[in-house]
Amino acid sequence: MNWEEILLSVEKPSRYLGQEVNVSRKDRQTCKLSFALTFPDTYEVGMSHLGLQILYAILNSLPSVVAQRCYAPWPDMEQQMRKNNIPLSSLESRTPLSAFDIVGFSLQYELSYTNVLNMLELGGIPLKRKDRREEHPIIIAGGPCAFNPAPMSAFIDAFVIGEGEEVILEIVHAVMEGKEKGYKRQRIVAALAAIEGVYIPAVHTHGERIRKRVVPDLDRWCFPVRPVVPLMKIIHDRLNLEIARGCTRGCRFCQAGMVWRPVRERHPEVLLRMADEMLARTGYDELSLLSLSSGDYSLIEPLLAALMNRYCKRRVALALPSLRTETLTMNLIENIKRVRKTSFTLAPEAGTQRLRNVINKGNTEGDLIATTGAVFEAGWKAVKLYFMLGLPGEGEEDLRGIVDLGYNVLRTGKNKRQVTVSLSTFVPKPHTPFQWERQIGLEETLEKQGFFKKWPRNLNIKWHDSRMSLIEGALTRGDESLGMLIERAFYLGCRFDGWGDQFRFDLWEAAIRDSGISIDDYLRRRDFSESLPWDMIDCGVNREFLLGENQKSIHGEPTADCRLGACHNCGACNHDTVRIVTAASSSSVSGEVYSPGITGEKKLKANLKNDVSSGGKRFMIQFTKLGPSRFLSHLEVGGALIRALNQSGLSFIYSQGYHPHPKVSFAFATSVGLESMGEYADLWIEEPRVEPDVLREKINARLPAGMKVVAMEEAPRSKALSEMVRGFTYRIFIPEKFTASDLSTMAEKIESFLQAETFTVVRKAKGKTVIKDIRGFVDNLKLDRENYRLLIEVRFGAEGTARPIEILTHVLGLNIGMARTIRIVKTDTHFDDL
Repeated sequence: MNWEEILLSVEKPSRYLGQEVNVSRKDRQTCKLSFALTFPDTYEVGMSHLGLQILYAILNSLPSVVAQRCYAPWPDMEQQMRKNNIPLSSLESRTPLSAFDIVGFSLQYELSYTNVLNMLELGGIPLKRKDRREEHPIIIAGGPCAFNPAPMSAFIDAFVIGEGEEVILEIVHAVMEGKEKGYKRQRIVAALAAIEGVYIPAVHTHGERIRKRVVPDLDRWCFPVRPVVPLMKIIHDRLNLEIARGCTRGCRFCQAGMVWRPVRERHPEVLLRMADEMLARTGYDELSLLSLSSGDYSLIEPLLAALMNRYCKRRVALALPSLRTETLTMNLIENIKRVRKTSFTLAPEAGTQRLRNVINKGNTEGDLIATTGAVFEAGWKAVKLYFMLGLPGEGEEDLRGIVDLGYNVLRTGKNKRQVTVSLSTFVPKPHTPFQWERQIGLEETLEKQGFFKKWPRNLNIKWHDSRMSLIEGALTRGDESLGMLIERAFYLGCRFDGWGDQFRFDLWEAAIRDSGISIDDYLRRRDFSESLPWDMIDCGVNREFLLGENQKSIHGEPTADCRLGACHNCGACNHDTVRIVTAASSSSVSGEVYSPGITGEKKLKANLKNDVSSGGKRFMIQFTKLGPSRFLSHLEVGGALIRALNQSGLSFIYSQGYHPHPKVSFAFATSVGLESMGEYADLWIEEPRVEPDVLREKINARLPAGMKVVAMEEAPRSKALSEMVRGFTYRIFIPEKFTASDLSTMAEKIESFLQAETFTVVRKAKGKTVIKDIRGFVDNLKLDRENYRLLIEVRFGAEGTARPIEILTHVLGLNIGMARTIRIVKTDTHFDDL
């Protein structure tokens, strides 16, 4: 099978296309160094990760460097790649991973480790660093999991500890210099050890401490302003605007709050410029204000109001994905809902005030009740609450407290709102005050989860798979010997261990037995005096501070946020180049942010009424779906079209209701794999200020390859396009490997079909089997033997239509696998009264 045939045989082929808007198209042959940015999870997860987009933009801004992306293939694609000997390659140029100079992995989650090994093997790269030769790329890894590099140290040549914006430039320059001087691979890798924040397992063998890298000033790194726009719907399908980095709230379980210190906020003027550029270059209609705690941004209310005042008329919604209950004010709530109500997720973490004091959460039940009451009063119908099970010092009263808190929130919504309580098992993380604590085992976790099963179902309670938490807990505090376990689990078939439907605990159990490893040894409580596998990593926060916080937790003694008071000498700041940076301390801010009516000091008096556009004109467009765009689903085609229209400057008319959306309707949903020369859609827009030909050019410049608007005209009618469709014409390209005898057989079957009065096919949809007579739908079926073409004309109406794939399988007798690989083009759509 060739690549296109494989794409037609797998789930979600758009994962593998690499035809997105804003993708870099640099020529590898003209660059001195090639860098594969790899994410060990699916495309839709990896494309949601801001860090990879930042590095992609930075690296491709260098004239001598080309960076391309690669994501973990889903099991169906892996099967096809292995079966057809196709190496794992980059999206942009389909270059095998083994051909790059550097392959960099983003380690966000311990349960993605087996995917790293799978990607290396599929990419033609030896799993273990000791087995790599001169021709193999240098394998580096970064991200939060790199703060304990021990479990993956057998597989990774170099770990980047901390933030990557600056260090990635030093790494590529060091590798380019080594290549230019003709150094051997081993010498180049060893040279990276001289770079601050880089840990080399083969070099750093004598207990050297590797201090993390910190970007002191985020305003110097305004990336990405031209992010790659995915073709498919991803996990977080919106623009990510990083407003701040780091958190000093001091939650004792939170690794991110420790390792990404100190807090550094971007200047609001910088954020407004970045938002303008990103929205203009992507066509997105939702902007997420990203940080570890968005509500803690010192100018969050004036910033949010300024953004809404700019983008409300364009129906750009704002989301604050990480909020503390006490920071969610009425001003924030009212501003967020001006366009549409994005979701609210709050994390009390513990069910009682006593346990919240233990973990230094810093908010109260009163904060939660007041916040959720305000959210429900503002019109939201649901909230999600996150809690952890197995926290140090947890008792049954704390479990009951979770239930009580959930019901109290439900009562604030007068029992007419949906409250989801999500429970996950506490996993002690390196570089936190709780890094020495015990993790509860499988039986104890199941017992605690069972406590919640007896409560009435009007409180929606969900929990994380305790078996996944068990493996995560072992890997997160593991030592080098766990590399053997990871490798064994990979060879047994473990993939996508963070996905509930893919996680195979039975295979992990087998790997544990085969490796002779005791998981309990990794879940146990550590003594304060024992060496830890991650001791060689200096995350910035010193051991004395972590020990002190651990002891304070025993007494439930809080530690205040150092942004609001005295320094606690945690070690993250040097009070010179690395220090807390807040937007509120800026010496000058534009009047746009501080103008009357949108400052944090005054009540927001802007009109918050969510007016919905009305009127406008209906335009009909005709566009193509050819080449690579044929692998897009109907929803993906619609999303790409709407984003391109947004970028072109058109003003949509929006629907009314809970989630206003652009008024766009399509004539017909063309299946994945089918090409089309004539797709049609109606748009309700304000009258364009430019000529249609100019507008078409602007739209087409922003569409993915294969999609092109070929006609656009005003359509002053009342009838919907979908009501006017009467049929389709298809041209099917028969592979030339079919013999003359095969064509004769086809001709006989076609003649037999045309002579028949009825012809039934079996359809399966949504678990049901339906028998359908398709003969009456087919007006013309003609074989052109000379040109290896099949012409089909079918009717469409209330009773349905005949599908080209059914003609190939049921009429011509081809198997479904063969039929799916044959090129089918819809050449025309027939309407009445158009």
